Amino acid sequence: MAIKYKCHHCNHILGTLDHQYVETNALGLQHLSVEDRKEMIQYLSNGDIEIKTICEDCQDTLEQNPDYHALDSFIQ
Repeated sequence: MAIKYKCHHCNHILGTLDHQYVETNALGLQHLSVEDRKEMIQYLSNGDIEIKTICEDCQDTLEQNPDYHALDSFIQ
């Protein structure tokens, strides 16, 4: 089982934890609302967990262009 952190906007893999067992409380996932969990966490058929986050480049772009928040995708 691997836990992959992936940018929600550009799909860049930000990091991977590759362990047989990971306590999700150690990752802080319990602090997310139910709605955020549904939006950010995907359980893959191979047992991996994919957590959507944002990379620094996309965060910088959103800060420089706040109107991009209204778009589903701003990556061209």
